[in-house]
Amino acid sequence: MNRIWNSIVGKLWATILLLVTFILFIVTALLLEFLGNFHREQAEDSLRREAKMIANVVLEHQGQPLMPIIIHDVLDEETNAFITDEKGLVTHSYHIGLNKSRIERKILSTPAFSSDNKLNNGVTKEIMMPSITEEGMMEQYIVLADPFTTEAGANGTVYIYQSLEAIQATTKKTTNIVFLSAFIAFILTTIFAFFLSTRITLPLRKMRQAANELSKGNFDTRLPTLQSDEIGQLATAFNQMGRQLKYHVELISQEKEQLYSILTSMADAVITFNSDGTILLSNPEAEKLLQNWYFANGSSDDSLPPELLHMLEHSINFSEEVEDELLLNGKFYTISISPLYSGSSIRGAVAVLRDMTAQHQLDKLRSDFIANVSHELRTPISMLQGYSEAILDGVTESDEERDEIIQVIHEESLRMGRLVTDLLDLARMESGHMTLYKEEVSVLPFLGRIVHKFSQVAREENVNLSFQHPDEQIILDIDEDRIEQVFTNLIDNAIRHTPENGDVLLTVNVYGETCQMTVADTGDGIPEEDLQFIFERFYKADKARTRVKGGTGLGLSIAKNIIDAHHGMITASRGEVNGTIMTVTLPIKKCNE
Repeated sequence: MNRIWNSIVGKLWATILLLVTFILFIVTALLLEFLGNFHREQAEDSLRREAKMIANVVLEHQGQPLMPIIIHDVLDEETNAFITDEKGLVTHSYHIGLNKSRIERKILSTPAFSSDNKLNNGVTKEIMMPSITEEGMMEQYIVLADPFTTEAGANGTVYIYQSLEAIQATTKKTTNIVFLSAFIAFILTTIFAFFLSTRITLPLRKMRQAANELSKGNFDTRLPTLQSDEIGQLATAFNQMGRQLKYHVELISQEKEQLYSILTSMADAVITFNSDGTILLSNPEAEKLLQNWYFANGSSDDSLPPELLHMLEHSINFSEEVEDELLLNGKFYTISISPLYSGSSIRGAVAVLRDMTAQHQLDKLRSDFIANVSHELRTPISMLQGYSEAILDGVTESDEERDEIIQVIHEESLRMGRLVTDLLDLARMESGHMTLYKEEVSVLPFLGRIVHKFSQVAREENVNLSFQHPDEQIILDIDEDRIEQVFTNLIDNAIRHTPENGDVLLTVNVYGETCQMTVADTGDGIPEEDLQFIFERFYKADKARTRVKGGTGLGLSIAKNIIDAHHGMITASRGEVNGTIMTVTLPIKKCNE
């Protein structure tokens, strides 16, 4: 039932029904009033005509036997009458029914019918008198008194009266007809309303179903346009709306996918914040940064670094773009926060965090490189300058002293040449311009030749140099000259940093698809805190000792670049007791027993 009243059909039906009921009520009230007055006027006119006719009959047939018969014919079935003389006495009475005497006395005693009030046109009055059909009942009567005068000059009055039940019966019939008309109007209105609903509400229901389909994302929904009226125009507009929605949703989806692709492919961290500081959107780099922050600081998932939160609040409160460089989780970030506007109000902010750690490291490496090069060149240049000035000033007293100074100058120039050569090689390798000439090389003969080359140097330094390897052939696809440069550097470093009667051991082992070669010495070893830095340029664990023994601090950095170019790995570690272990791992090309 509620569904009917809440629908357009029920509302339309109720509206039309109320409108028809209101109109019928007004029409009925006016019609009943009009009919009541009309029937009374008709009754008065009828009574007046009958009274005139009775008066004429009395004048023409006074004392004749036909007079009562004629008067009865003149009177209607529902009309009674009596005639009085000039003294007010009843001379003739024509009454059918009960209470004749009482009615006559009531009429004659009414003041309106006194001799003073009788006019030429008579007097009409509505009087409540006893019923002529039921004893003890009172009814409303309309009474007319019409005076007349005979030819002999005698006066008389005809009193004619009629019950108003006839008028009321007519009114009741009229009311019944009106109610019947109202009932027929109710039926016709209901039929019309439901018929109209098939022309209006059925298309509207289809539009509602189509709108529900649109809300579910089915933008291909279409409505039939069978009508040319407003509903048909509404269906056409609905179909156009569906096409436009589909176009704009696809456009927004494409822009969203494009924006998502841009955000996910960005190397910078991008975070979008709400005005209250909550995170609305973040790309993978930002999520990784925040997860690292939460893990490192033991914070909850909704907390932010205080520095970032302070910048965010400043940007939102003052509507300004904020830029700064911060240290977060041991990394340097440049942070740029810009406010986001919704009309004239700020709805949030977007933050872009760029990892500048590598740039800082490059800047530090550049400054360290300049400082190290300057430091390495300062000593030989000072010695060259000092000894050359000594020769120019004639400080030397003999040829032997002069030759000794020249020998020092020559050694320092060779040292400077090695340094420049190593710098050029390292720059070429790090720029990616190193060319490898790979070929299949048998590892054991290759390393045996290098060990043999250093055997004389080891004997001069009183160092025991040995080589351990498995009894199998190991083939590597390598650039023989470059790998020889690596192991020459490693073995030379091991011999130079091993005291007398110490040991240097070159070991070869095979692990799966890789070949592992280690150079271990029994020297003092590299301090544990320096192991992670030894492959950097110019890094020396003991700079004074290395400089005395002629090192440039570039050998291990060059060795690492060569091994990386061969897709291998080089690591450094301390020995179990003392010394240093340098390990080179390269992929095996072919291994045959």
